[in-house]
Amino acid sequence: MPHDYLIIGAGPAGLQLAASLERDGHDYVVLERGAGPGTFFTRFPRHRQLISINKVHTGYQDAELRLRMDWNSLLSDDPELLFTRYSERYFPQADDLVRYLSDFASATGARVEYDTDVVQISRGDDGFTAVDHHGRAWQGRRLVMATGVSQLHVPPIPGIESAERYDTFDTDPASFTDQEVLVIGKGNSGFETAEALMEKAAVIHVAGPHSVKMAWQSHYVGHLRAVNNNFLDTYQLKSQNTILDGTVESIERQSDGRYRVMFRYARTTEASRELFYDRVIACTGFRFDASVFDDNCRPALVIHDRFPEQTAAYESTTVPGLYFAGTLTQQRDFKKSTSGFIHGFRYGVRALYRILATRYHDETWPAERVEPTPEAISDAIIARVNRSSALWQQFGVLGDVVSANGAVALYAEEVPVAYVADGGLGDARHRFVITLEYGPDHDKGDPFDISVPRVVENDAANAHDASYLHPVVRYYRDGAMAGVHHLAENLDNRWNLPTVHQQPLAVFVKECLADAG
Repeated sequence: MPHDYLIIGAGPAGLQLAASLERDGHDYVVLERGAGPGTFFTRFPRHRQLISINKVHTGYQDAELRLRMDWNSLLSDDPELLFTRYSERYFPQADDLVRYLSDFASATGARVEYDTDVVQISRGDDGFTAVDHHGRAWQGRRLVMATGVSQLHVPPIPGIESAERYDTFDTDPASFTDQEVLVIGKGNSGFETAEALMEKAAVIHVAGPHSVKMAWQSHYVGHLRAVNNNFLDTYQLKSQNTILDGTVESIERQSDGRYRVMFRYARTTEASRELFYDRVIACTGFRFDASVFDDNCRPALVIHDRFPEQTAAYESTTVPGLYFAGTLTQQRDFKKSTSGFIHGFRYGVRALYRILATRYHDETWPAERVEPTPEAISDAIIARVNRSSALWQQFGVLGDVVSANGAVALYAEEVPVAYVADGGLGDARHRFVITLEYGPDHDKGDPFDISVPRVVENDAANAHDASYLHPVVRYYRDGAMAGVHHLAENLDNRWNLPTVHQQPLAVFVKECLADAG
């Protein structure tokens, strides 16, 4: 008999979903190709230092608030099951995460079949069949892909097959002593690699066609992180390292073992330039591996075929019953929020579980009753935005929702905003959707340039022009947006000042309900 759910992958996302299914007694199985949980992190990042922060000493006593600074813990009912107990390093080691995931799987009772490499997935009238490398067939009414982006992206550069690859190259810096090295790729893997080689290599060039984007400016943590950007300093201070802006047009391995690379600069009109290196390493990112799917259930791919296309419910747009969890869900907020990372998708997985529960198990989205008065609603909103970790991490993607019909008001937490817009919570006469968001121009200009005027903190009159993270409350009347209220920026992220935050919000809610009749 088929399981209700087949989950492919026992990484953080697969374990997060399994923990919820196990807790509530659902029928599922997780299939994992590796010998234990978190196989991806046994190899990546190659230099073993994570870029997900692990701030142990926050000064907060509230466990929910501490999760704002803990980017590696999964969600569970056990307050002891936190990654912060495994390392005190701000940027911890990948091996610590592997150890944590193994303990999480054991503690939550996740039902995982290890050493089970799925090589083919098909779909029939009763659901999905996954065949593993042993020839065993596993059946499930619904399928959840939690495999992450496991396939190295190899760009179509002539000769790139002769280059070394990020996933397999020898990471020992000593092997690069006095060599000239080209790193293809301006992402964190490229700069992680360049940084690791700086002490030994003679010359390092990091090349790519796009501008380097800094995470501290864009607020997208997948852009270049400060922990990996020492290379920029060496480049600008002319210390034998260079960033090449342009396109690698061809790579040729010569008879002497060196590489001849034809490169076209993006900022000049000159013809291709001939460059020579001892080593070339492709650090060109990863993508979703859809090769295991039969044609009748191969999901549509988007963003240059890097990710499966998904609905607001994390379901394939072309294959009903096929869902996605974890870093694959960043297709929904690509380079805008945090669904590509544990501290973001752990909440997305919880939302997926609630979606599955409402669709297939006759449940409703968890919600608390609040008095349908402006004061009670605004107080509930203020309390949540000052405490929620989910809204903080999944800014602009997850929102709290207050739905009011007559004498009843329900407060639902952590709902995908797009899911609400698609009618996932049903109809409501009055509805408030609460998110944390950056302003639309938050990534423009230099945030450290004091000559550029900006909105002053706690400026309620100009809160709508705020660029830093702040709460936004949107009001919908019978499904149509009828008002927007921004709460003023606050340097300490405390949006609870009576005259600045609380009173203006209460007035907005009162006006919305009054105008509606």
